[in-house]
Amino acid sequence: MIEPNNVVDALKDDDWIKAMQDELNEFESHRVWTLVPMLQGKTIIDTHSVFKNMIDKYMIVIRNKARLVSQGFCQLEGLDYDETFSPVARLEEIRLFLAFTSFKNFKVYQTDVKTAFLHVNLQKEVFLK
Repeated sequence: MIEPNNVVDALKDDDWIKAMQDELNEFESHRVWTLVPMLQGKTIIDTHSVFKNMIDKYMIVIRNKARLVSQGFCQLEGLDYDETFSPVARLEEIRLFLAFTSFKNFKVYQTDVKTAFLHVNLQKEVFLK
């Protein structure tokens, strides 16, 4: 199965339609967004969909994955955001972190990176198109 380049191409295949619907259902089940009319004078961030085939070790497509992502290049630092975060950590950093927390008897909690942003309370409203 070929990965589509855009939503128009994805809408021609039932499997990709299901993948896009699954992504929207995730947003709905986590209650992370509300549909509102477009507001004048607000920065609205464009979005696009990324499509990816999930394959097994025999190179057989086992699932289609669609993700709605924001195009952050239209945001201005200081106006639309103040900080950025990366969900990537080197193995050495993780080892150091775990060693320190073990030494101090701290509790460590793990969260899914895919939905980590859902567990943060935003200080500003974000509008996506």
